[in-house]
Amino acid sequence: MIYSELTEQITVWIKERVYGAGMSGVVIGLSGGLDSGATAALCARALGPENVLGLIMPCESISEDTRDGHRTARHLGIPVKEIDLSGALAVLATAGNLDTGDILNMANVKARLRMTMEYAHSSGRLVAGTGNLSETKTGYWTKWGDGAADFLPIADLWKDEVRELARYLELPQWMLERVPSAGLWFNQSDEDEMGVTYREIKKYFTLGSDSVSVEAAERIAQLHALSAHKREPIPFYHARGWLNERQ
Repeated sequence: MIYSELTEQITVWIKERVYGAGMSGVVIGLSGGLDSGATAALCARALGPENVLGLIMPCESISEDTRDGHRTARHLGIPVKEIDLSGALAVLATAGNLDTGDILNMANVKARLRMTMEYAHSSGRLVAGTGNLSETKTGYWTKWGDGAADFLPIADLWKDEVRELARYLELPQWMLERVPSAGLWFNQSDEDEMGVTYREIKKYFTLGSDSVSVEAAERIAQLHALSAHKREPIPFYHARGWLNERQ
């Protein structure tokens, strides 16, 4: 019952955000993963499947991600476009003389390139972000990449809550069991990259640092501290007051 009511609350909120902005639909990047699937499903319920454009954007990524993105779109009945960004990434790397061996930096470039494409297809639409609360707390997202959305339907839900919501939304079993991954390099998984599990992250923030191992607590505290700048509005120097005093 709780996820039925939660679904209703979120879908009403999505309608308010989209229609309140004078838009008719949304665009969303489809990775085939749980977060993007749940977000797309919520948007389809709120706005109608025909008003949710899914973008599948392979960018030197594994073929399973592209396959699962299409499977997601078919399951939800939403229109989809596949846009291969591998060539664009290569041109960008050459133009910027980027070190393609720097895996993390190139992963961030890929995320920002994908978001650029989402906004390029946003005419008449808002960009739906897919981040969850576990990622928000640890900063596990690319600034001005997957974090650069117009609204975030599941950003206040822990990963396990997103899974339960997806179960209520009747998303396929293969998606519920899929290993969480941003798909930015071969065999990458979210938990391996972060060095902690989603379960540990939730326990740390809801039950306290003593609820996880010392190693996990130190790692989560580090991730949270280093990503503080991501969660804050862009800072600016408040010159107005200083100028007013002297004019």
